[in-house]
Amino acid sequence: MEKQELTFNDLPQVVAQLRDEVMDNQVRENRHKPMTVEEAAEYTRIPIGTLYMKLGDGTIPATKPGKRYVLYQDELDKWLEANRKNAVPLTADEKNEAILSSHKRKPNKADWHD
Repeated sequence: MEKQELTFNDLPQVVAQLRDEVMDNQVRENRHKPMTVEEAAEYTRIPIGTLYMKLGDGTIPATKPGKRYVLYQDELDKWLEANRKNAVPLTADEKNEAILSSHKRKPNKADWHD
């Protein structure tokens, strides 16, 4: 690796290049991968019986398009982080998303039309 002396005028170009490299690495790694229950149990190191129990009561985010559950790696990561005893602080966007998804509005009977 050759050493090149950077000047203040070079900083914007260097920062842009670093940003592009970081963004390329993030785009390349797709974490929204479908997983079977067995793969999810291996990934999370949760026993399969416990995993099925949590899937059945809706604790773990998953979809069930047919007979089998489909879980996504990025959703499992978020669920694991959210259920930590010492939770990692969420970003403002993640907090808003969590609040919106947890609060379901009940219909107001006054709005019902006979």
